[in-house]
Parts: sequence; structure tokens; C-alpha cells
Amino acid sequence: MINWFEIPAANFERAVSFYDQIFQIQMETDKMNGYSMAFFPADQGISGAIICGEGANPSQNGALLYLNAGEDLNQVLSKVEDAGGKVILGKQKISKDGGFFALFIDSEGNKMALHSTA
Repeated sequence: MINWFEIPAANFERAVSFYDQIFQIQMETDKMNGYSMAFFPADQGISGAIICGEGANPSQNGALLYLNAGEDLNQVLSKVEDAGGKVILGKQKISKDGGFFALFIDSEGNKMALHSTA
């Protein structure tokens, strides 16, 4: 069961700016054990952070994180390219009850996904 995730960044400030811009949030930042971290806001449940430091290497391979894009992922997806990322798959229907998803490359080169109900 997932309870925490970390998105690696080569350029911490650029990555924080990217996610702040596409989600219209203000991430809190801190330094811990030699790593720079920016925390996604979460009142409860699963949360995560952008992390920059030794061994935090962005990649398009490996696990794919589906980030909650609210009710309509197009609101977030439409900001990806202006923020320095690249949309690689536009909004796609999963199923009648499964909602929608889209894929993008973030400012650091990580392959990521968005999910929404509509």
C-alpha cells in the first residue's frame, strides 16, 4: 500500500516551479539529510515530495505515478508545456467508471501521469 512518493529533480527550483505552476499550489520546501525537498499539500492520505540530492535521478523508466488532477485533468494538462514540460499523451478515457488519464514529461525528464474523474 502506498503512503509516500518522491519525484526526483536535477534542478530543484525548476521542478518546484513546474509543479507549483501546473497545480496552482505553493509547495513548502526544506532541507533534510543533504536533500532539498518540496512537499505536495495533503490534508490526509497519500502525499509526496520533489527531492533533489545524491541518487535522486529523474527518469522516464520505472514506476509511473498518477497524480490527482481534480475533476478535469485538462485544467492541469493545459499548463504542462508552458511550465517547461511536454505532453506525450493527451486525455484518454480509462472506462465508464475509471475516469481519465494523460501522460507527460515534467521539467526534469520524469514520465508522469494525471488522473481525473471527468
